[in-house]
Amino acid sequence: MDVTPFLEPRIAPRAVFDALAERKTRVRFMVPVPGSNDWRGVTWGAFADEIRELALFLTTVTKSGDRAAVYAPNRVEWASASLAIQAAGGVMVPVYPASTADQLAYVASHSDAKVIFVDTPALLGRVLEAWSALGAVQRIVLLDDGLDAARVHESLRKKGVAVPAFEEVAKKLISISAAREIGAAKDREDPKAFERTMHGVSMDQYGVMLYTSGTSGNPKGVPLTHHNVAANGSDWLKCLAPLLDEGAVDILWLPMSHIFGFGEMCIGNALGWTSYLSDPATCLNRLPEVKPTVFFSVPSHWEKLAVQAMHEPTPEARLAKYKATTGGRLRFCLSGGAGLKREVKDFFYACGLLLVEGYGLTETAPTLTMNRPEAFRFDSVGKAFPSVELRLAEDGEILARGPNVFSGYHKDPDATREAFTDDGWFKTGDVGRFTEDGFLQIIDRKKDILVTAGGKNVPPANIELRFRDDPFLANVVVYGEAKKFLVAGVWLNEEAVAGQLGDVAAEGRDAARRALVQKRIDQVNTQLASYETIKKFAIIGEPLTVEAELLTPSLKIRRKKVYERFRDLFEGLYEDTRGASADGGKGGAPTAEA
Repeated sequence: MDVTPFLEPRIAPRAVFDALAERKTRVRFMVPVPGSNDWRGVTWGAFADEIRELALFLTTVTKSGDRAAVYAPNRVEWASASLAIQAAGGVMVPVYPASTADQLAYVASHSDAKVIFVDTPALLGRVLEAWSALGAVQRIVLLDDGLDAARVHESLRKKGVAVPAFEEVAKKLISISAAREIGAAKDREDPKAFERTMHGVSMDQYGVMLYTSGTSGNPKGVPLTHHNVAANGSDWLKCLAPLLDEGAVDILWLPMSHIFGFGEMCIGNALGWTSYLSDPATCLNRLPEVKPTVFFSVPSHWEKLAVQAMHEPTPEARLAKYKATTGGRLRFCLSGGAGLKREVKDFFYACGLLLVEGYGLTETAPTLTMNRPEAFRFDSVGKAFPSVELRLAEDGEILARGPNVFSGYHKDPDATREAFTDDGWFKTGDVGRFTEDGFLQIIDRKKDILVTAGGKNVPPANIELRFRDDPFLANVVVYGEAKKFLVAGVWLNEEAVAGQLGDVAAEGRDAARRALVQKRIDQVNTQLASYETIKKFAIIGEPLTVEAELLTPSLKIRRKKVYERFRDLFEGLYEDTRGASADGGKGGAPTAEA
């Protein structure tokens, strides 16, 4: 499609209002009706009204540049609140719904949030638990009028949780309906107030502050200007134009609290999409019903879809299964959050669908490189965006410069100085290389280094990456700091393994599972230096989840947390060293299962 009309730099809320006259009566969101198979439509007009009224409400509480947080699962009101904050000149601070009370307290306090939008009894409960850190918060907006704050408060009090008196809490609480009525009254008093406020927001103002989901320590606040985000969006549209359509249909399940999900919502606003709201547990089952043309997802979901079809006996049967499980209309699809297995990309491409992958960071708003329809390599993360410059430092670290790159961390000048070279290039912390035809490949994380007992420096990610395309292994985590040899924890893709071992009798399945893993590790070991090889492994049944704090909200492995959680199991692999030589022989690796 011709994306030229959408390239004008503008703050995100304007995408809704600039096209409102044309789209007002069309459906922007489809929302599942609880307890039924029905959907409820939300028009562009209704969406715009909610943004306008919430923005005008916020002008009674905040001033331009103030921060306001959104702490809720996906819902239309999440989108409305986030865009209202920006339209009012504020800085939107998304908080992952999986965040604990302590994590919420840190983000709200560190960002000096003046307003918190919240939904669900569980998340409101965490707000109350974090109350002592929320002194700067002036208003807490309940995104669901049915959310009973008094009941949540009483439930916590009965459990012995330290919470403030409800009278103190009630002074700050306001329902979304009451907030909207305040905004609507201001609109009636001054019908031009909203447009005046929104158009008064500078592109150089901060519009969003995301907190990096660091694998250790407190997260860092990353403020991005409207210009940072718009510049990246413009590159995004230019590079992917052949795959884009106005009026497309997508299933929006990615958390809008992550820049991937927020970006999907915003690009849908720009291009006039109809978004069916869903969640991680049900989104795949929605595909045959909704028949979307657009689907953004993470590798684990793409792998599940591929596995359902890959075991069909013929190419025709695999294609039919693919169309049945996806609805058969997919045209534009992104995979993000982590690397996708090569076998999965090849499968979908054989079915006529290019799964687009790229690379970036929160600090780069977020994309630096992307594969694109006319130029892609499945062993890479694509080429640099048009406005982005990349170079490699002497140690191979990827350095970036461009209008999408942030200027520094919130309240952290030391971290800001550390993040940039003396001549102003942002240090990504990733080690890469360029192919002969200009595609970027990520080969390591600079800071994740194990030092073995023999003094060898081993980047575990460099070993783990070699398993990324394995259809049977969901995750591999290498362990061995100060040890004579390396071991690994292995998490299986159970559905794929079950399909592979379909004819194996029950009494032989455990041995067959271990043999399957052993074969995969042996294959990788042949590619490694002797001191890098995996000598022993454990198949671990306990899943890696965000809730257990073993994954970041963006689904990256929290290496230190994984080491802590499974330390006894990892250490146990060293207790019986039979067959595991310290010199790194590449024979079979002894195993355990947990």
